[in-house]
Amino acid sequence: MNRKPPSGGVVEGFDFDRWSVVLCKPDAVERGLVDAVLERIAAANVTITSRRDLTAQAWQAHVHYWDLLVDADWFPDRDIPACLDAMYVGRPVTVALAYGEPGFHGRLRQLLGHFDPTEAAPGTIRGDLGDDSLEAALAEQRLVRNLVHTSDDAQAARRDFGTWLGAGRRELLAHVPLQTTPTDA
Repeated sequence: MNRKPPSGGVVEGFDFDRWSVVLCKPDAVERGLVDAVLERIAAANVTITSRRDLTAQAWQAHVHYWDLLVDADWFPDRDIPACLDAMYVGRPVTVALAYGEPGFHGRLRQLLGHFDPTEAAPGTIRGDLGDDSLEAALAEQRLVRNLVHTSDDAQAARRDFGTWLGAGRRELLAHVPLQTTPTDA
């Protein structure tokens, strides 16, 4: 008898179309920008909940960036696992949950801006607060420091939740604080 739940079964019953994981990366934490990043996301009509300060583990960085590991051949001059370890392992990150209208993931990704802060538009988080560039990262054979990640879609939100908070923390998805909106007088 297989006692393992089906993939994602532990967090079944939660509408990940309405949830995103916000990962404030080590550069955001170390530069003291976490509050500024989360405030800008909240200003986009999103509720931020369950903020947690963590120390990133190797397995979390490797699971989170599985796509870079799978496509490592695209980076022949870099050791991607070593780059991930240098950027994340043993370093502080802040993880929060964002709750919004169904399908809000794309809107959050636009708010972040281009992955290369020098290419990100003014008004985006990376465009306004970023201080790194793809050019510098390539020259130094490392990954770009770009402050923040949000889940791409509902499936990514489920995976990010398990990676950064753990499926055993599903109670974090059960309660969403009511947002108060000002009434017109």
